[in-house]
Amino acid sequence: MAWTGGTPDGDMPHLLAYPLGDGENGPETSSAAVGRLLRDTGLATGSTDARPTGTAGRPEPPVTLLVEAGRAVVTMPCFSARCPAPPEWLAAVAERGYAHLLVVTRPWPEAAPGRSVEPEALAAFAGAPETLAGAAHVILPARGPRD
Repeated sequence: MAWTGGTPDGDMPHLLAYPLGDGENGPETSSAAVGRLLRDTGLATGSTDARPTGTAGRPEPPVTLLVEAGRAVVTMPCFSARCPAPPEWLAAVAERGYAHLLVVTRPWPEAAPGRSVEPEALAAFAGAPETLAGAAHVILPARGPRD
């Protein structure tokens, strides 16, 4: 899910990746699978430190962000997700050159693909302590199809 949030230096483009928790073995299994994916990818959970990858001793994880045809595409080992990006998100990512990716282990079944989500519901879910405790934060450079 792509959205922008205001900061003192302009709009910040955010991306939220979350499990639905609707797998065959229930929400706990979905959470555990996302946690393993994050560990295997080298992304720490529970930190709100969103420094750019590849800086201050932080290695660049195998995660990419491609922006094309009005969509954001995040790719990790064994995982790829795409979502439509609103015009304000596209403008913010074009201006900054990166987006803040938040990958959470907490299931969010109410935000199924194709369903609209109210900004208040997004803020409540993404900002909840139980969501942030199992989340990885990454600042990802945005690449275009020709990069």
